[in-house]
Amino acid sequence: MKNIFILIFLCPFLIIAQDDLLDEIDIETTDNQFSTAAFKGLKIVNFESTKLVAKQELTLIVSHRFGSVENGFDSFFGLDDAVTRLNFVYGISDGFNIGLSRSSFQKIYQTSFKYRLFRQQDNGFPFTIVGFNSVLINTALEKDNLPKIEFKNRLGYTTQLLISRKVNANFSYELAPTFFHDNYVQQNNQDNSQFAIGLGARHKLTKRLSINADYGWHLNRAKNSPFKNPLSIGIDLETGGHVFQMHFSNAQAMITNGFLGQATGDWSDGNIYFGFNLSRAF
Repeated sequence: MKNIFILIFLCPFLIIAQDDLLDEIDIETTDNQFSTAAFKGLKIVNFESTKLVAKQELTLIVSHRFGSVENGFDSFFGLDDAVTRLNFVYGISDGFNIGLSRSSFQKIYQTSFKYRLFRQQDNGFPFTIVGFNSVLINTALEKDNLPKIEFKNRLGYTTQLLISRKVNANFSYELAPTFFHDNYVQQNNQDNSQFAIGLGARHKLTKRLSINADYGWHLNRAKNSPFKNPLSIGIDLETGGHVFQMHFSNAQAMITNGFLGQATGDWSDGNIYFGFNLSRAF
C-alpha cells in the first residue's frame, strides 16, 4: 500500500515533464486540430471534468449543496442544512493545475493536482485524458468520540483517470475510473481502499445552456452499507467570465471520497439535494 501512495504522489510531478512535448505538438500540428470545450465547467456535476484552468489563471469555485428537499418546510427544503465548499484552482501551465479547498461537510480540507495527458484531435487521437489526484484531511473527527484517533486517520486520497470525448458540437461524454482511500471508514466491514467508475455526459441545448449528468458506480461497497451510488443531474449556464451550474443529486458531499463513499439520498423516495457550483476566473 505504501508503494501505491508513493506512486500517487509522484505521478503529477512526472507529468510536468510532458508539457514541453505537448507544447511542441501544438506548434507543429496543422491538419489535426485539438477539440475544445468538451465541458464548460471544471466539474460535470460531482465528478471532475477534463477541463483545466488556463496558465496563470486563478479560478474560484463556490459550491453549495442544500439539505434534502424531502423535509419540505421543516428545513425550508434543505436551506437549514446546507453545506458549502470553497475551491481555489490555479493553472501552473495550460496542462497542469493545483487546487486548495475547504468544505463544511466534515470540515474537510483538500489539496489536488489535475494534469492533461492527451488531447483529442479532430483527425487523430480520439480522447482527452486527464489525471486527477487529491489528498484530504477530515477535521470533524472528534477525540471525544474516537479517543484513539491519530492524525493519519484523518487522511484520505483520490486518484482518477478522466477520459472524455467530444462527439460533436453538442454532445460530450466522460468515463472516470476512480480509486479512493480513507484511513478511517464509518462501516466496520468496508474496505479502506475503494474503487468506482464514473460516467458523465453533457448535451448542449443553446449557445450558453447545457444539460449535464453524472453517475458513480461503486465497485466494492460493503453489503450492509447504507450508502448509495451517486446520481446527479443539472444544467450549466455560461455567462461571460463564469459558469453557473444548478443541479440535483442524492449526495450532499462535493469531494470525491464523500459523494462516492457516503451518498445517503435516494431518488426513488425524493431524498435528494439541490445545489449549485459558481466559478469565477481571475
